[in-house]
Amino acid sequence: MMMRFLYTAILYLSCMSTYAGVVRGIVRDSKTGEALVGATVSVKGETRNGTTSGLDGTFVLKTILANTVVVECNCVSYAKYSKELTVSTTGKNDIVIELTPSQLELQTVEVVATNKTTDYGALSLEKLSPNVVNIISARAMELSPDITVANVVQRVSGVSVERNSNGDGQYAILRGMDKRYNYTLVNGIKIPSPDNKNRFVPLDIFPAELLDRLEVTKSLTPEMEGDAIGGTVNMIMKDAPSHFKVTFNLATGYNSLFFNHDFLTYNTKDILKQSPYERYGAAYPAKFKDFPAAVVDLKNAKALPNLLGGFSVGNRFLNKKLGVILAASFQSTNRGNNSRYFSSQTASSDASNLPVLKDYQSRMYSNQQIRYGVHGKIDYLFSKNHKLQLYSAFIGLENNQVRDTKSINLEYGYRPSTNDYSVSYDTRFRQNSQTIFTNTLHGEHEFLNKMLILDWNAVYSKAENQTPDNSTVYTKSTVTGGVEGFISVADKGEVVRWEHNSDQDKAAYFKAVVAADKKLSLTTGAMYRTKSRSNFYNEYTFTPYDSDTKNTNLIKGINWNNYSQISFAVKNPFGSVGDPLNYDASENISAGFFQFKFENAKWKILAGLRLEHTIQGYNLLHAVDGVKNTGNQEYNDWLPGINLKYSPWLNHNFRLSYFRSINRPSFFEIVPYNVVNEDFTEKGNPDLKHTVADNFDARYEFFPKPTEQFMVGLFHKRIKDPIEYGMVSAGQGSFFMPDNFGSATNYGVELDAIKYFNAFGIKANYTYTKSQITTTKLLNYTDDSAGSSAKILTKNVNQTRPLYGQSPSVANLALLYKNSSLNFDVQVMGVFTGKRLYAISRYYENDMWEKESFQLDASLEKRWGTRWSFFAKSSNLLNSPMILYLKQKNPANDIVQQVEFTNGGTLVRKDYYGVQIQFGVRMKLD
Repeated sequence: MMMRFLYTAILYLSCMSTYAGVVRGIVRDSKTGEALVGATVSVKGETRNGTTSGLDGTFVLKTILANTVVVECNCVSYAKYSKELTVSTTGKNDIVIELTPSQLELQTVEVVATNKTTDYGALSLEKLSPNVVNIISARAMELSPDITVANVVQRVSGVSVERNSNGDGQYAILRGMDKRYNYTLVNGIKIPSPDNKNRFVPLDIFPAELLDRLEVTKSLTPEMEGDAIGGTVNMIMKDAPSHFKVTFNLATGYNSLFFNHDFLTYNTKDILKQSPYERYGAAYPAKFKDFPAAVVDLKNAKALPNLLGGFSVGNRFLNKKLGVILAASFQSTNRGNNSRYFSSQTASSDASNLPVLKDYQSRMYSNQQIRYGVHGKIDYLFSKNHKLQLYSAFIGLENNQVRDTKSINLEYGYRPSTNDYSVSYDTRFRQNSQTIFTNTLHGEHEFLNKMLILDWNAVYSKAENQTPDNSTVYTKSTVTGGVEGFISVADKGEVVRWEHNSDQDKAAYFKAVVAADKKLSLTTGAMYRTKSRSNFYNEYTFTPYDSDTKNTNLIKGINWNNYSQISFAVKNPFGSVGDPLNYDASENISAGFFQFKFENAKWKILAGLRLEHTIQGYNLLHAVDGVKNTGNQEYNDWLPGINLKYSPWLNHNFRLSYFRSINRPSFFEIVPYNVVNEDFTEKGNPDLKHTVADNFDARYEFFPKPTEQFMVGLFHKRIKDPIEYGMVSAGQGSFFMPDNFGSATNYGVELDAIKYFNAFGIKANYTYTKSQITTTKLLNYTDDSAGSSAKILTKNVNQTRPLYGQSPSVANLALLYKNSSLNFDVQVMGVFTGKRLYAISRYYENDMWEKESFQLDASLEKRWGTRWSFFAKSSNLLNSPMILYLKQKNPANDIVQQVEFTNGGTLVRKDYYGVQIQFGVRMKLD
């Protein structure tokens, strides 16, 4: 044993005589300085001595067996690198490898482009931008667990999302400013919204794979449209590549929610796209036979696996003058939601102002989502100074939903001690289809050796929303001693509704840039947009009635078994087309701006002034007594802005900015609609004014390496005439309606960091936000002046609270691992959202809050060669619920068996969405 040890030691020492040491280094792009990930580094002639660069571009070569070696490096799309190096056994052996990109010689036209689809490209744009912006690259989106833009955007600092009934992100909330205070762009051009009430765009309609990058701008410049107080979300779509390129992906998956219960479906092919009013005219009295029964034919089935796919192909032709790309995406996913819900009202029988639970509902959602998108872009380079581009896109989302609800009445006949209560059921069958169609013709022209640059856009866009034949069937029963009696059709047995709306935009943009020299440039431009909206709403109500037997008490198991077998009579045969929600509206915006930009080695200054002129109005299609049947508003806004960037040292930026911005009311808010609820009326406000805000930003940025960053920023917003809901006296009554409530403030701090440690990386951000607004609420009180006959009266009081939708804390953490030798990537991502105001109550301190939440997601990718890869994505791994609660507790609710308390208040809703899992393959050919 001892002899074997001595022999091994002698052999080791003999090898050490030729061992030179360890070489450490970094691989970078010679032109951009970008750290290159996955480059192969080796010693020539030593087949076993090789490695790959990590997430930060660094590498380590060990067991080098010669004093002088030749280090070689290879990376896709770069020229081969080779350099002789003398290696020391005692000192440091550091080397910087700078690779030169492979060049394609163009015969007539030079195409210059920066790869903005990588993390380095995204950070470079952030670093060089004159204003405050955060960018997510296409590669980051490809590796992330997210498949829609709405879920991607929540990874940005200062951004939270409002989720839909499936648990997916839908609308972005920027820096605590609700979705109404932000706008959405495609390739820098504003698009209309398919939303039936508001102007903000649902981001869950966009597949993330169609994007080259996602930009979130937090400080506006004068050339940007001024109606964004929180910020803008800009989707830069895929562009034509410099050479032939094809990508393809196919995936499948499942939602864990359907492991335990069936998926509810119905006959969507039988849905009538038009109501009887639209088909036969206003004078036609609708009959029961005009409504297909198969639409409410409820079916139980096993949820099919999800199917997701995408494709893109692009190339340049005619000596690289003509660029073409076509990309498409399709996602069919089954989603769901198991929900517990309490409806409540503020106690009116006493002056406690505490919540009283009215009923308890158990809801089960089954949603089939079909998301699709196709876009194409053609650009032609007439010369190096003139370029024309045509972009078209069609994006759509169809959601087929069944919502099955069981309700226990907690007010009448509820005796938990004897297990007696009234129960009701309602099942909703709803198909909602949203589409966005946009076309942009874009031109770029350079004159006088780039001293004059002209840029223009001609835009046509249309967004549509359709919810046809939306049917809800109502039934009821009683439970005595825990035993349920017969289930019969309720007096209001069925409600069928048709809703559709469209927004059409026609716009023109023009911009001229005069560059006096490389340091100073002047820009001026103009914009004009005409927007038209058409809104249709018609509702029919049915009562149970068997025309053969004249029977109105229709019992399950005797008169019917499936909803499609129930006989009804039409209660309002002419529908509700006289409702104010049938209207046309228009909005004409004209704008002009002037700005200058100055920059030298340390300073970049961009400042200017924008003027926007707005004409907004509506016209009710059917005259309604006592309201304004037509409305019109016209106003001007001067919007100054300045962005300062100071770079005293390399890779360090200090930013200061100020801009004024606005928020226009939505069409729905200014239409004089009336929704009569049980104890109050909700109403539109034709006199609603637009909001004006002064916005201040300060940010420090440090980029220690090309793919790393550290940022800390402060922001402050002073908001005049914010639009919120509250109690407003109008005419002879008091209504719950949108109004302008004085002023509000919103301020906070953002932290953002990215750091890599060879194979490991970390991305983290945190935002603290605080806002304040005072609105009018109702308060019950006792009239003590009446003595023994004291009455409970109601008065208006002011309540100071945060802005709607704002969370005090939002945080993201992503842990990354990349094994370049195995071509393997793993990401684990978590997002924390603090509590926030979910719904505004009419009563003092009775608002509904969403509880703080944490969602965990993960993804991985394994690549084979340069073309094929396998990927897996999973979202909501912890099956984290969405919980809503009221801050107050009422001892009277303790009698309710299902009652829960949370955060010191009363739980009113808890939704579980399940774990979403998918896996697939991806191919890239170029």
